[in-house]
Amino acid sequence: MSVEAAKHARELLLKEYRGMLSTHSKSMPGFPFGSVVPYCLDEQGRPLILISRIAQHTHNLQKDPKCSMLVGERGAEDVQAVGRLTYLAEARKLEDSVAIDAAAERYYRYFPESQNYHKAHDFDFWALDPVRHRYIGGFGAIHWIDQITLANPFAGRAEASMIEHMNADHANAIAHYVELSGLPDNEPAQLVGIDSEGMHLRIGQGLHWLAFPNPCNTPTQVREALVYLAHAQQWPKNAEVDA
Repeated sequence: MSVEAAKHARELLLKEYRGMLSTHSKSMPGFPFGSVVPYCLDEQGRPLILISRIAQHTHNLQKDPKCSMLVGERGAEDVQAVGRLTYLAEARKLEDSVAIDAAAERYYRYFPESQNYHKAHDFDFWALDPVRHRYIGGFGAIHWIDQITLANPFAGRAEASMIEHMNADHANAIAHYVELSGLPDNEPAQLVGIDSEGMHLRIGQGLHWLAFPNPCNTPTQVREALVYLAHAQQWPKNAEVDA
């Protein structure tokens, strides 16, 4: 297994925030059932989805939790020339109240509008526990990968504190990240997520992941990376930018 391929597959999962969820049809046995779902990654680096109890894909998962989610690079003119990932998984509904609260705190930062319909309707959080992955990085770059997930060392209070501090006190730095990386500047950006490899910005309804120059394993290293990027004159070449 290529370590580089696993890294690129994980970065694709981080860069995107919606995928095609395929479940085993309950009403049409033997046929796959596809539906589009938004997602963010949980503390273990697994896709976290919020789905309605009355939705067809939820009924399907309740009968058979085996599923897959297809994620591809957004905005590609030639979809066969860019990266795409088939994430094979077993879906698991979150039942523990502590796990649900942690999921909600992170998911609402990424998709704030979901808080309203989650409370008003019967929606539940589900985690997609990985089984195997099929990653295609372009023509001829085809890999089966067993492991791509990476636990987030900052999940919880540490992440929330860093995000609150940056959004409250360093809006100019965030605007500089947007300008430096060529992201849309039609609306002010908000920092919504931090992991060991990068950060997520929310601009309007869109989510964008920017890689750190180097992996960060402590809040101090994150701070150093954010300060470095705030003073950079160009985006570091070794840090991948969301397309």
